[in-house]
Order: sequence, then C-alpha cells, then structure tokens
Amino acid sequence: MDLQRLFTRFALVMLLVAILAGVIASLGYLFPAGFNSILPFHELRPVHASAALFWIITGAACCVGYFSGRQSKPFMALWMITIVVIFINYCFHNYGGREYWEFPAWLNIPLLAAWLLFMAASLKRIPKDAPVYFWMWTSGILFFLITFLEQNLWHIPWFRESFLREVTVQWKANGSMVGAWNQMINGLSVFLLVAISGNPAVAQTKKAWFLFFLGLFNLMFNWGHHVYNVPNNNWMRGVAYAVSMTEWVIILLIIRNFRNTLSEAKKFCHLVVYRFIGAAELWVFANLLLALLMSIPAINRYTHGTHITVAHAMGTTIGINTMLLLAALGYIIDVDTLSDRVRKWLLTAIRINTISLAVFWVALILAGLVKGFLSVDHPENNFADVMAAVRPYLEVFTAAGFGVMIALGIICVIYLKHSNRNRQIN
Repeated sequence: MDLQRLFTRFALVMLLVAILAGVIASLGYLFPAGFNSILPFHELRPVHASAALFWIITGAACCVGYFSGRQSKPFMALWMITIVVIFINYCFHNYGGREYWEFPAWLNIPLLAAWLLFMAASLKRIPKDAPVYFWMWTSGILFFLITFLEQNLWHIPWFRESFLREVTVQWKANGSMVGAWNQMINGLSVFLLVAISGNPAVAQTKKAWFLFFLGLFNLMFNWGHHVYNVPNNNWMRGVAYAVSMTEWVIILLIIRNFRNTLSEAKKFCHLVVYRFIGAAELWVFANLLLALLMSIPAINRYTHGTHITVAHAMGTTIGINTMLLLAALGYIIDVDTLSDRVRKWLLTAIRINTISLAVFWVALILAGLVKGFLSVDHPENNFADVMAAVRPYLEVFTAAGFGVMIALGIICVIYLKHSNRNRQIN
C-alpha cells in the first residue's frame, strides 16, 4: 500500500478514536458507577486527549507533506509505529509523562526522531519566492520542535525541584505548541484558497503576509494566558490576549474576502471543500467572541478553569482545526468529484456537526457560568453541590456529543472509503 495513503487513513483513524473515546469518557464522567469497572474516565481521558492531539498533528503533517511534495516515508512509518505503541501502552494501563502526553516518557524519543526526519524533508530547500503558506508551514514545523523539546524539560531535575517552575514551563510549552500547529493549519487554509480560486495572488497579499508574521508572533508570545493563574506580570497577559485575538480577526477577514470574490461557478465546483471552510469561518467568529470575553479580567475570574475553557478549546479543535483539516484532506481525495449521493451525505454531515457542536459549545459555556458563579461568589458551597447544579448542562453536552460523533464519523468513513483517490498537485 502507498505509505501516503496509509498515513492519510491513520490520521482519520485518530479522529475516529478521539471522538469515540471522548463520548464514552463523557458518559463515564456522568455515570461513574456504570463505567468505572469497564472503561473508567481516568483511563479514557488520556486516550481521548492523545488521539485528538495526534489527529491534529498527523493531519497537518500529512497535508503539508502532500501539498509541498516533500513527504518523508521514514517519518510517516516511525511516527505511526510510535503512536500505535503509545496506545498499546494505554491498553495495558501503562502511563507516564505529563498533561496531554500521558504515555511512557521514553516514547518521546522516537516521536522526536520522526519529527526531525519530517523537518529534514520539509526544510531542505526554501525557494526565495515561496508563497506565504510555505513560510507558515516552515515556521510551524520548526516551532513544533522547539515547543516539543520545551515540553520535555521536566526530565531535567532542576525543573522538577520547583512545582511552580515545572507547571509554568508545561503550560507555556503546551500553549505555544498550539500556535505551532495553528501555523501549519493556517498555511493549509491559505493554500486551499489559492487552489480553489486559481489565484496565486491570494498568497502574496499584504494581509496574508501580515497574518504570517502575526501568527509567528502569536506562537512566540501569546502563551501568557495559559499561565494566567501563575504569578507573572500583568502586561504579559495583556499582550498575550491582544495578539491571540487579532490573529483570528485576520483569518476571518481573509476567508470573508475569499467568499465575496469567488464566482458562483467555482463555489459549486468545490462545494464540499468550500462548506468545510465556511464552517471553520463560523467557529472562528464564535471563538473570537468567547475568547475576547474571557480576556476581560473580571470575567476571567469566573471562567478560568471551568467548562468555558473547555468550550473554547473544543470550539477551536473541532470547529476550526478539524474543519480545515477535513477541507484539506477532502481536496487531496478530491471529494467534489464523488457522486451526488456521497456529496449530499458529506454536506448533511457538515450541517449536523455544526448544529450539534453549537449545542455542545453552549452547554459547556452555561455549565462554566454556573460553576464559576457558585464557586467564586458562594465559596461556602462544596464541590458536590456545585457539580450537581452543573450536571444538567453536562447531560446536554454529552447528548450533543453524540451528534458530533455521528457527523464526523460519517465524514471519516466516506474519506476512508475513497482515500485511494489522490489529486495530483502541481
């Protein structure tokens, strides 16, 4: 089998594992008595988190390698083998590492080796006149390495001597890593705009270059809000939020400009890929609004560490990153040339996902507001009473999660079925 096709399928399987484990984990959280003896929440959470993490990173690397024509077979093979070993360890209850990377720490070594192979293939020759999306991919790949190394600094005893020091570095590294894969995914979105519109100038506009430099600045300095509760200077928090929020505004403007200028004929020709991009636009706007509100200190006092933070993370992961990655993978598979029946299934799944994710997102926000109010303004409440008040919203969130699972499951199954189709990229 072609390794590139296997890599594409592997990324999609990671998405399936993430959504399935996420739904089961939410049931385990709500009904521990029925699940603790079979699939307890504390075991499902690392499976869900790791699968979601590897879906985003693998999907981004898959599309960047394919669109740039700089695939690395050794990278793909070593990366997939290591991830399979990680999940085998989870099956045998063998954990380790730190948050989001809860597998045995030694497995970071083959992951690092694989990424270095990917870098060697991706960065060997950089054309002087390379379009902006190429530089987005390049900076994302480079800074993923930097943040990955930073995330593993806890292996050095000096960092572990101070809990505050280790937590600060961990939270900072994980926050910056999000910026690294955002750079790669943002680059994919610009590439798709160029490919669908047939206008290379889209990747050379001042706005596109501003987005690149702003995204680079973002991943380097916007991590401040990830350590908001750790003692630091207030100016760091202000800069972090300002930079982070401005990046989403620029992405929204670029996509809106694309939508306003694209002809009706081209919209129809690339309808499915276009709908994924349109769905991402909706969630950029929604998460921008939520994040702006969360950046206000008086509001952040109530929202920090509540389900509102989860709502923002899930809206970004599913609504933006996943939609753009599915758009890119759909372009590779050339889903817009599939039969009308299959395309209708995809369009229906996109609508179901958008509606279900909206309910999912609002339920988490309401749960966070209730928890924040009862915890901050009424400290006399014990944790059990607070969670009892939050539970109805979490039940709605779980029910909506089934809709998201069904919608993304339909898309993944269709993509897997037709993953032997690869569009030729010039």
